[in-house]
Amino acid sequence: MLSILTVLLADIAIAKVGAAIGAGIAVIGAGLGIGKIGASAMEAIARQPETSGDIRSNLIVAAALIEGVAFLAVGTCALIVLL
Repeated sequence: MLSILTVLLADIAIAKVGAAIGAGIAVIGAGLGIGKIGASAMEAIARQPETSGDIRSNLIVAAALIEGVAFLAVGTCALIVLL
């Protein structure tokens, strides 16, 4: 009976570690994505300064979408860790 309980607790611990790794990967991916968008936007503004307003608004929308996905992934992983 004790060995079954130990195995179940180990499985739960492994699931929580996996959720924490998943949250970390989601945050790293979001950071890389936003960094790439920012770099591309700065390059585009440097090439065509007259379109900086349009580029900046597109940058903000894309960054917000990436952040939303990252928050959803981190929230899901947090729920797994807490439950």
